[in-house]
Amino acid sequence: MRRIINAFVNPLLTCSTLFVAFQVHALAMPDPLAGQHFSPATQITRDNLEKLAPAWIHQSGDLASDPQSLRNSAGQSTPILLPEEAGESLVYCTPFNRVIALDPATGKVRWESDPKINRDNTRPFRCRGVSYWSVPDSSEVKSCRQRIYSLTADRRLIALDAHTGSRCEDFGNGGEVALAEHGLFKPDEVASSSPPAIANGVVVVGSSVIDFALAEAPRGVVAAYDAINGKQLWKFNPLEGIAHTGGANVWAPIAIDAQRDLVFLPTSAPSPDYYGVLRPGDNRNANSVVALQLSTGKQVWAFQHSHHDLWDFDTPAQPILFDWQGADGPVPALAQVTKQGFVFVLDRTSGKPLLPVAERPVAASTIPGEITAPTQPFPIKPPPLMPISLSPDDAWGLTFWDRQKCHEKIAGLNNHGLFTPPSEQPTLMFPGSMGGANWGGGAYLAAQNLLMVNVNVLPFVGQLLKNAETTATRDHPTAGQTMHVTMKGTPYTVAIGALMSPLGIPCNPPPWGRLVAVDLAKGEIVWSVALGSVHEMGPVTAPFRIEWGTPNIGGGLVTASGLMFIGATMDRTFHAFDSTDGRELWRYKLPVDATATPMSYVYQGRQYIVINAGGHAMFSRPAGDYLYAFALPE
Repeated sequence: MRRIINAFVNPLLTCSTLFVAFQVHALAMPDPLAGQHFSPATQITRDNLEKLAPAWIHQSGDLASDPQSLRNSAGQSTPILLPEEAGESLVYCTPFNRVIALDPATGKVRWESDPKINRDNTRPFRCRGVSYWSVPDSSEVKSCRQRIYSLTADRRLIALDAHTGSRCEDFGNGGEVALAEHGLFKPDEVASSSPPAIANGVVVVGSSVIDFALAEAPRGVVAAYDAINGKQLWKFNPLEGIAHTGGANVWAPIAIDAQRDLVFLPTSAPSPDYYGVLRPGDNRNANSVVALQLSTGKQVWAFQHSHHDLWDFDTPAQPILFDWQGADGPVPALAQVTKQGFVFVLDRTSGKPLLPVAERPVAASTIPGEITAPTQPFPIKPPPLMPISLSPDDAWGLTFWDRQKCHEKIAGLNNHGLFTPPSEQPTLMFPGSMGGANWGGGAYLAAQNLLMVNVNVLPFVGQLLKNAETTATRDHPTAGQTMHVTMKGTPYTVAIGALMSPLGIPCNPPPWGRLVAVDLAKGEIVWSVALGSVHEMGPVTAPFRIEWGTPNIGGGLVTASGLMFIGATMDRTFHAFDSTDGRELWRYKLPVDATATPMSYVYQGRQYIVINAGGHAMFSRPAGDYLYAFALPE
């Protein structure tokens, strides 16, 4: 994750794009805001991977200072390595938005900055990273020329001097800009999770808006600011002109094509997620990839992957920018993974599909006043990354008895396949709101036209309970429990829980977590393998691994040597897979789960692979505050 020498890229870098630092001038780098999760490093290979071991381990101190709050967190930050002119520190953020700069060779702290956020929050604390930008040589700005930008959970945009961690006083008010939601909402209602995206002197910020609870949630307005002085340049409301709703916010990482002056927004669902009577129509620009002109905020195009969403099918991941090989040569393209388990491949200048997409009829709602979209978009190529339907005959179990119980449960559900609308009867949600794909997105290896994506394959059951009320508020369904949330302003409470056997095992066949590789040139799945072991997920830990795949949150990193590194699983394991066939080549046991996306860099001639291990509150797993750096022996 690094801006390599000025001749190669413009001076910007975002943590969500996972690039490496190199001192080799001849090494070409992909666009740092393309979301490819790619490292050109080749020092670590299939032949020497078995020697990979921890080079240093850093702990942020959050576990010791505030263990109670840390249990309600997700350690998801991906560090960035600053260029030489910015001090060559490895910089990341903790779930409480503390920004810490480390020596990349030893992991020792160089500086840290604590924004002292409002911790009055029942939703998990998250910070997926910080961003770097360098003031152009042509600017008359004298101080704070190399800058770190951070978004806080309580909605502040902060600029720090990359060398010292002190505030950039000329940015906003003493180094920070209070965003529109600051002070109006608690972090429960509007927060930040992904880092800002920066290019051409423009800082673009999204938001994380409360799910499920409100018919009219806060609007998911995207705003852009001048990277030097912090003045607002433009704002974009995805639901402009649509009444009685909110949300459609951009909580996943943002992509930018700086050369074409385009910013790509992965928008989420409109509120409330499971009831659309008050927001008739397709709710355009929600559940979409929206392309704006970076300099002005003017909309250029939009592609909607879920019409009139009733399933919480947010656009969950950063759009991936790459060159698609067309019949007449390379086409500037965009690949978008979705919770539905789909990959849409679009022309990024127009939004038109490059691989075929069909609008197919889907089931209608039985809820009074609910007018569902008659069709939904399905990509013809590539095929779904996972099963998207579940019949009674697909029921799975360890014994005939629990398999039969699952058969009966599935047979009793309202189930018309993908996009079955929620109803007053128990309804199958497969995939559920976790996906399919989630915020980790995919890792793209251009040499093989290969996109590798981790997906969840877990069925859920949802039901709309009329005139029911609950005081419970949750971010998402947690392991082994049913979430009840009153959708205030509607006649319903929504109840959602995993579809499990009496033995507490999912009713669909494993693997329940998968790593899938797609050839984006041909639109074909190349391989699919189980991701993770369930040996720690039962009431008693098994003494051996059970490779049935686990729920997974976080993304992967692919290197030019053909290695795919990924944590994400609920088994405390950091994995390396062979990109050619999906074979697991290496694994390392961590103290807690690593639900973050790894990164790689080369410093003083040595390649490092770094992963944040902090656990995840959603799955009731232990919390931690570790940053692990792996390398080959010196």
